[in-house]
Amino acid sequence: MKTAVNRLRGVERDIVQAPQPGDVAPYYEPQGNEIAVFEAAYKKRLPVMLKGPTGCGKTRFLEYMAFQLKRPLVTVSCHEDLTSSDLVGRFLLEGSETVWQDGPLTRAVKAGAICYLDEIVEARTDSTVVIHSLTDHRRKLTIEKKGQEIEAHDDFMLVISYNPGYQTVLKDLKPSTKQRFIGLHFDFPSEDIERKIILNEAPGIAPEIAHQLVNAGRKARLLKDHGLEESASTRALVYAASMINAGLDPVAACQVAMVNPITDDEELAEALMEIVQAHFGA
Repeated sequence: MKTAVNRLRGVERDIVQAPQPGDVAPYYEPQGNEIAVFEAAYKKRLPVMLKGPTGCGKTRFLEYMAFQLKRPLVTVSCHEDLTSSDLVGRFLLEGSETVWQDGPLTRAVKAGAICYLDEIVEARTDSTVVIHSLTDHRRKLTIEKKGQEIEAHDDFMLVISYNPGYQTVLKDLKPSTKQRFIGLHFDFPSEDIERKIILNEAPGIAPEIAHQLVNAGRKARLLKDHGLEESASTRALVYAASMINAGLDPVAACQVAMVNPITDDEELAEALMEIVQAHFGA
């Protein structure tokens, strides 16, 4: 069976299709009332902001909701070079002619898709300004280069996300922008839910190993208050379980999935490895 997880990974691709009969729903474990809140926001076509640390399930949640609502999902991974033209569109040369090419935001607005701007604070300021008219009663997208205003399709919805742990004076959303959104806060799941996620995402992993991974991960996250910039995410725990399933020793699997990717500091890496050894060492 084919999967319904269709996401735009660049600004040049056409809009993805809505889930089709026979598609498999993305796996997601609810942590609270986030599904009910999102459904209510979609019912009123209110924009939504997902806040939470890297690897805690924000993107998976949105993929799941797009499937449940039977809407196409356009995902744009924001970065410091992303401009408003990348989102809205631009004039391009085709032979001797100049033609307009819609950007992913414009295509989503026209088609009634859910447009997901992932890590919005990484984008340039002009990229956030262009979405303002889509986040209030106007629900319009202004294309200045064409002198046009496009009314959003009735089913269009805008969703943004960011990691509050990376907030700085230079990289943060203005309060006036934040207040345009319904806010959903995500964090790493409870122990029981995290074990369930690992067992589902890494089929065949022993329950005891999943239990140890969760315990090690939760211990490792305590170091975030002692110099560690990023926590051991649920995604990292799933990767470690997958490496163990592939035959790697648990200690080595945790090192390459949970330690090496999140720090280059020797002392912090040593502290993390001590936690791993305490749970998986002989």
